[in-house]
Amino acid sequence: DFAIDFAIDFAIDFAIDFAIDFAIHLHSSYVINMKTLLILLIFVCVVPNVSVVPNACADSPQNIVLILADDLGWADTTLYGKTSLYETPNIQRLAARGMTFSNAYASPICSPTRASILTGQNPARHGMTAPAAHLEVERFAAVASPTGPPHQKSTNVRSTTRLSPELPLLSRLLKNAGYTTAHFGKWHLGREPHSPLECGFDVDLPHWWGPGPKSSYLAPWGYTNPNFKEGEPGEHIEDRMAKEAVAWLKNRDRSKPFFMNYWQFSVHAPFGAKPELIEYYRKKLGNSVADLSKPEVRDQRLTSHPPATGLPQQSPTYAAMVHSLDDAVGSLLNALDEEGIADETIIIFYSDNGGNIHCGLEETDVSGAKYITAITSNHPLRGGKGGIHEGGVRVPAVVVWPGVTEPSSRSDVRIQSNDLYPTILRMLDVKQPQDHIIDGVDFGRALHGAPMDRGPMFTHVPGHGATPHWLPPSTSVHQGDWKLIRTFHYGENKNHQYRLYNLREDIGESKNLAADHPNKVRELDSLIEEYISEANVVIPLPNSKFDPNQFDPSKIGLQPGGLKMPASFKSSRPKLDKPDAKKHASPVRNAALLGWTAKNASAT
Repeated sequence: DFAIDFAIDFAIDFAIDFAIDFAIHLHSSYVINMKTLLILLIFVCVVPNVSVVPNACADSPQNIVLILADDLGWADTTLYGKTSLYETPNIQRLAARGMTFSNAYASPICSPTRASILTGQNPARHGMTAPAAHLEVERFAAVASPTGPPHQKSTNVRSTTRLSPELPLLSRLLKNAGYTTAHFGKWHLGREPHSPLECGFDVDLPHWWGPGPKSSYLAPWGYTNPNFKEGEPGEHIEDRMAKEAVAWLKNRDRSKPFFMNYWQFSVHAPFGAKPELIEYYRKKLGNSVADLSKPEVRDQRLTSHPPATGLPQQSPTYAAMVHSLDDAVGSLLNALDEEGIADETIIIFYSDNGGNIHCGLEETDVSGAKYITAITSNHPLRGGKGGIHEGGVRVPAVVVWPGVTEPSSRSDVRIQSNDLYPTILRMLDVKQPQDHIIDGVDFGRALHGAPMDRGPMFTHVPGHGATPHWLPPSTSVHQGDWKLIRTFHYGENKNHQYRLYNLREDIGESKNLAADHPNKVRELDSLIEEYISEANVVIPLPNSKFDPNQFDPSKIGLQPGGLKMPASFKSSRPKLDKPDAKKHASPVRNAALLGWTAKNASAT
């Protein structure tokens, strides 16, 4: 039905354009017969096109591989020409087979995106808005906190920590449709009875519920799953996961189509990589980081300061992590080619959120000097993981649909992670579940190279952040070139506060146009209000304990204590014993949580 709709739309557009040109250039007497001409042209164009446009569902490849990178930013691959440090030849190789999306979006944090992919619902609807699914507490509904600290104008919303077992997850739908299913890598949607094995997957390795690798990237890892052998010292977890996925692929039940859910651990914390790759990228950086070892630069990065924009990517460790992520993509592509099923397999590459700019590492340059650097940079985008600005939500994406997507093609159509659910079901000709609300939009038209307007796109971040460029609890809407951010109750007299950006002209969100375009603000805010009402979204409340004397608006967007450093980091600066001296924020001690501290959740 998609092919027929597409053919009819194309034919009508062609017929109207042709008829208008015909009328303009001929004598006005011919205009009287315009209606007849239109009908004739539509008939002539539509009939042959309906018969020759391929039926996308009937000819769809049976298999699907979904690769989800963790914390990989929009500027962290070579897809968009924004990095001169990182090398991702295998992701480029994937892009050469299909379509690259320049405007792909996710939630700014991991678990909400993962839940959206499997449900087709926006985090605002399913309620998982924080990375708290590794916690033992089971909460199936979001809850607005009644009050908050006196320096905050609005309260936070406590996220769900589990998805309802009754939800028709993508994995369950495909398994019920006859697919053999396997999950590899990070899950972060709950431990038993909410692990992949209870959510429609036949296989789950290494069967780990945490938000990152259990201990480190290099073995020994310490997983307790008896079906997952401990690695040899120094073995990289991403290499191992790719080997496990390839072994499963080669030994699969060949009488059934398959769904491989390959959710990478890379490039989430704890940060570490192969020594030889770190050395390679250290040499590649050369003397470009020499000035970063200066004491004043080091001190500035370890204390609270206004977040900068336009910073370069300067971590050889992170570059090496991206390299291993890319190697795993290459291993999967090689296996599909060797099995002779590349032309029968849809491949989707996506990331769960924007790049991490709030964590830091102490690195060593080529001269042996030590320096402090943020993990990555999302330039030219503002903000990063955890934030509602573009750096937190815009991600790399590639879709390969053999026989449909044009090789090496690009699309500016805006898509969101919850769109994968209806799009995958359509591609595989699996019926959508009844009585299940789907926020995602099938972007099959874009995959066919046709123009497409997705409609308004919503992002819901209902908690106070602590990362560079963070905002208080907010919801945003993208519509056309415009993006409006509503920050709950941070205006005057408990009203909302607004930020309006034209992303076509200002991708870095540097100029708030809300005061210049009040009508546009009202128009877009009405979309937010309508969605909140329709989806029964749990939103922050005005904080009854708010004390204006304790509110400092200048601290919004600042990261307390500067970059979040690993637990092993020991500052070379002398300790400050004076009561009024500034001190660093305490480092995160739990390696599994490093890189993100769950908001509105108590971690143990």
